[in-house]
Amino acid sequence: MSSAPEPPTFKKELPKEKDFQNPGLRGNKPVMAFGLVSLSLCVAYIGYLHATQENKKDLYEAVDSEGHSYMRRKTSKWD
Repeated sequence: MSSAPEPPTFKKELPKEKDFQNPGLRGNKPVMAFGLVSLSLCVAYIGYLHATQENKKDLYEAVDSEGHSYMRRKTSKWD
């Protein structure tokens, strides 16, 4: 009768902080900061485009009787 060899027992040691080159999220802080700044700038740019589009919506180019063109705000017939 043959018995299976027993697996060797290893001591479970907790990894020490000095054993790692860049441990976890601490090494990614510059990357996370760059991503956060990039995302914030993208959202700010989209907000800027939305705000300027709202301002341009009420303007149109009008031509007077002398042929000069100028920008004029839209007015309602009810005003």
